Amino acid sequence: MDSQKIGKFLKELRKEKSLTQEQFAEQIGVSGRTVSRWETGSNLPDISLLVEIADFYDVDVREIIEGERKSEMMDEEVRDVANKMADYATAEKSKLLRTVQCISFAGLILLMLSIGYKVLSLKYEENVGWWSFGSIFFSVVLLVIMSVITLYVTGALEKIVKNRVFTTIIKVVTIGGLAIGGLYIFAAPILLIGLLLMGSLFEKPEVHTDIENYGDYMSWSMEKTDDVKWSKWDMDETIWPHEITDDMEVEDYKMVYYDPWDKQYLGYLVVDYSDEDYAKEVKRLENYNSTDYIGIYSVKEEKTHDLLAIEADDYYGFVYALDLGDNRIVYAEEIFCNYFMDLDYADYMPTDYFLDGFDATGNNPYEQEMVPDIEE
Repeated sequence: MDSQKIGKFLKELRKEKSLTQEQFAEQIGVSGRTVSRWETGSNLPDISLLVEIADFYDVDVREIIEGERKSEMMDEEVRDVANKMADYATAEKSKLLRTVQCISFAGLILLMLSIGYKVLSLKYEENVGWWSFGSIFFSVVLLVIMSVITLYVTGALEKIVKNRVFTTIIKVVTIGGLAIGGLYIFAAPILLIGLLLMGSLFEKPEVHTDIENYGDYMSWSMEKTDDVKWSKWDMDETIWPHEITDDMEVEDYKMVYYDPWDKQYLGYLVVDYSDEDYAKEVKRLENYNSTDYIGIYSVKEEKTHDLLAIEADDYYGFVYALDLGDNRIVYAEEIFCNYFMDLDYADYMPTDYFLDGFDATGNNPYEQEMVPDIEE
């Protein structure tokens, strides 16, 4: 079967009747683009349309199939067989179309319910991020696609396309909606990063040196206030004294809180003890169930001072106590996350109070080891 030859023949028949492709398309209920595809040979008429086309052009179906005129005309028996074949093809096509229509409607309804559920769920989410809205946006895009498919299989799309005013309105609304949604999806992360950067530039560390309020800055203060600000990532601060008593001679104290992106804490307490109290405190600290610490944030075995007790976490940092000599003990902590501190910690605590080798600067060796794809 020569599709090019058939297309050329159909074009000749249309020209003989002095019709445009659009005019002929309206006569048999198809689009002008469909007629164009027939006549270029890129597509062939459906078998259910062959008899109708043959009747319209007053030719034999066999002439259309062969792409040229024949002297003999189709007899009544052949025409009857062709009509029955066309009716059979139409019936089968209708069954398939009804199945596709049902599936399309079901998919459209389920997708609408899914979008509604996602929108209502935002109310109950604790942390609503741009990804939540992104999921809704892409679901809406899928809804638009499903709507177009449904309109097509029900035949409504062709009628809508012919109404140019309605088509223009749909295009403007669709493009505008996608543009606004797309702008939100791609702009939201940029805006979020911008806000975080602004926070890092304008957020200032809180520095507390008032020893009278010592308990307010410790993690156990949450038991009274429910303020998670001083949660300290659930690190164990029981190494530090639970309270400051009158017989404790506090030499120095500082607690720093900083939250440009995530909460970070830096603190130290230096206490001079009497001989008796020093012995009791050392015994208490030595009974603490200390954890391994060597290698975390490049920390080496502590040799500068005697390490009395330590709580070390390979992500959140350290809480520890060092014996400075002469009955003096320093309690210190560096608590943070993401493998580095935004805080310039060396500006807030004497170097002598840090563990040997401690390095929590940006792009530190430990960070590069734990996050291999980090830029050096």
